[in-house]
Amino acid sequence: MKPALAQPLLLVLLALASPARADVYGFIDERGVHNYSDIPSDPRARLLWRDLNGPKAIGIPSSAGLMKSLPAELVRHIEAAASAHAIDAVLLKAVVAVESHANPKARSPKGAMGLTQLMPATAARYGVRNAYDARQNLDGGARYLRDLLKLFNNDVKLVLAAFNAGENAVIRYGHSIPPYAETKRYVPTVLEQMAIFRREARS
Repeated sequence: MKPALAQPLLLVLLALASPARADVYGFIDERGVHNYSDIPSDPRARLLWRDLNGPKAIGIPSSAGLMKSLPAELVRHIEAAASAHAIDAVLLKAVVAVESHANPKARSPKGAMGLTQLMPATAARYGVRNAYDARQNLDGGARYLRDLLKLFNNDVKLVLAAFNAGENAVIRYGHSIPPYAETKRYVPTVLEQMAIFRREARS
């Protein structure tokens, strides 16, 4: 699937997806027209996004378990991915810390993978072939955050809620944090982790 299919136009389409079944398939036809549907009605169609109806089942640390710093080599990769996709490196660092505790081999019970805990459909959507490869995972996670920032007008709380529970859930609940226990813990935890990293950078 061409990368162009993973652009903000797709995110708009997700807002229209049925809450009961929000799979989105897409392809580019011979005229260069983008085609999207909730069913694979054309043999060229590929799954672009799947709503798994809830958060990723990651282990969210307590305040005492938040990280003071990340390994220097990992920080270099994070900053490179953040710079490449024009997002705040501190946001990506905090997501990595909370999602996986900086473990590139992390896997959640629902199948979220790697440093940013990409779900399989999200990894496929952003062309991540090996979600356990640190650089690939960070690139996919940074691109996903970039698109969420565009979709939710740089509202970091909504971006984080969508990163945990899926953008369709945020939209379905009226552009607010969905009432999932994990998501309601996740958002303030990542914000707290961001604040820690910013303080550590200043000290």
